[in-house]
Amino acid sequence: MGDFLNGDFISRVGWGTLELAEILEESKSKNEGLVIALYEAIRSRDVRTVHQILAPDLEWWFHGPPTYQFLMRLLTGSGTTSDKEEESSFEFVPFSITSFGSTVLAEGCDRDGKISWIHAWTVADGIITQVREYFNTSLTVTRFGNSDPRPSVAEIVPSHCPSVWESSLSGRAGKSVPGLVLAI
Repeated sequence: MGDFLNGDFISRVGWGTLELAEILEESKSKNEGLVIALYEAIRSRDVRTVHQILAPDLEWWFHGPPTYQFLMRLLTGSGTTSDKEEESSFEFVPFSITSFGSTVLAEGCDRDGKISWIHAWTVADGIITQVREYFNTSLTVTRFGNSDPRPSVAEIVPSHCPSVWESSLSGRAGKSVPGLVLAI
């Protein structure tokens, strides 16, 4: 993204910095709005809207206890009767939503604050194409890339990956939780 935003690109296409910033902010707002609409459709059990928002070949990645796969069972209709009772009482109400380009992060917890969750949604062309789910896991999001885009061939240059977001609810469970890094 850094190369995309350099002055050469902006001058070549004739956009001003302010216009480009507005386009990026509008895209961020649209992506966050799409994820908010998905949570609302899930809450209200609006299957038609859920199908419009999610890609039919949604890529799913899950980290947590298998018994916490509430979202997958809710969207696919799979699971046992006891699973359905538990998942019908589990609500995905985000505590916070933030985005970094095409990645939208939502964080929340159950009513008792014992189960924390994070969803990392990937939005492409106005639909969600991927979700990474983390339950009772501390997540740190980092930007991946070099600070110098022109390293010499013979030299090894370390990557600089600044942290841009950290989960806040994982400590509420009152126990140690695994920590993961998501590089975007």
